[in-house]
Amino acid sequence: MPATVLVGAQWGDEGKGKATDLLGGDVDFVVRYQGGNNAGHTVVIDTGAGLEHYALHLLPSGILTPGATSVIGNGVVIDLEVLFAELDGLAKRGVETGRLLISASAHIIAPYNAALDRVSERFLGARRIGTTGRGIGPTYADKVNRVGIRVQDLFDESILRQKVQGALDQKNQLLVKVYNRREVDADAVVEVLLPYADKLRPFVADTSLLLNRALAEGRHVLLEGSQGTLLDVDHGTYPFVTSSNPTAGGACAGAGIGPTRIDRVIGILKAYTTRVGSGPFPTELHDKDGARLREVGGERGVTTGRDRRCGWFDALVARYATRVNGLTDIFLTKLDVLTGFETIPVCVAYDVDGVRHNEMPPTQTEFHHAMPIFEYLDGWDDDIRGARAFDDLPAAAQAYVQALEDLSGAPISAIGVGQARDATIVRRPLL
Repeated sequence: MPATVLVGAQWGDEGKGKATDLLGGDVDFVVRYQGGNNAGHTVVIDTGAGLEHYALHLLPSGILTPGATSVIGNGVVIDLEVLFAELDGLAKRGVETGRLLISASAHIIAPYNAALDRVSERFLGARRIGTTGRGIGPTYADKVNRVGIRVQDLFDESILRQKVQGALDQKNQLLVKVYNRREVDADAVVEVLLPYADKLRPFVADTSLLLNRALAEGRHVLLEGSQGTLLDVDHGTYPFVTSSNPTAGGACAGAGIGPTRIDRVIGILKAYTTRVGSGPFPTELHDKDGARLREVGGERGVTTGRDRRCGWFDALVARYATRVNGLTDIFLTKLDVLTGFETIPVCVAYDVDGVRHNEMPPTQTEFHHAMPIFEYLDGWDDDIRGARAFDDLPAAAQAYVQALEDLSGAPISAIGVGQARDATIVRRPLL
């Protein structure tokens, strides 16, 4: 059985949690393959007594799907305090969390990583990236510099102490001599991390082996990325990016499966565009329309609480995401938020210093200077939240979806028309 990748196709916050939750009932494993608790997925479930909102920061969205096994892959960086707080919070709400597996090779966010993240961001001043300050970037830097702490290290106190001390031999020089901060005591760090060993042990496994065996047995694996394509450290709007690869290629490295195992890549696109943090955003709105998108769409970060920057749909971003991820399908979310606009602009090209670009410019400088060229589509006034088939949508909404499909270069197979779990139109089966 082939695996399926679910990836954000803009700057993140596209609604991946809703898509994962929709598909979770038809898969055996849901795997988070990169990122840390610097992103949040919101899943809304209709319990019959009302809508239940679940905000997930580190756990795969499949944790809310009975019968599916959730996996935190080796490509994820884990804040242990956040992990167990999230598990405890779900347990208190009656969610079964025992079907969770964690890669022994996933890296741990040590206390000094978060400290370095915050102080280095302040040090950058006007050039700051806009990180969440949770230590994700420094932890990935430790991983690449080969001074990281992995889950498996917590089960050998001697190894853990050696690795923490080795990391701090470098970092204390930076903290004291550059940032004028106190040095971090290695024993204090070990005392924070070591008590988690017994709590972690029941969840830890060779997840790469498990997933490959599952695929060989014909079981379905869904690979879930965090953030979005334009935040990918290689393919995003560098340097205003995350520190890992949320694009589809990152799924193989972050889960430990080969690319030949994957046959579908589903990109999540919001019917408009948002981003959080610093960096260029050609279609960004600074007017009442932007404020309206933010308010109606509930555009505030699940993890940070920060208002998201809002703008119109950018077809160049969509085509770029289709190309670098090899999208086979698009899940279009939050179409209902556009209800009530008389006309809806769609960015179809950029003007860069008088030159028209029909694709994403190849350089950072050009992208910073890009001005959107819009085409204008008719809006609609009908409430579409009850639509469950494409023909239920008003003609203008159908035309809008069709235009986005033509501009994006991949079929729009599903459309989100509301918060509820079942507020989705499926035009083509996703699995």
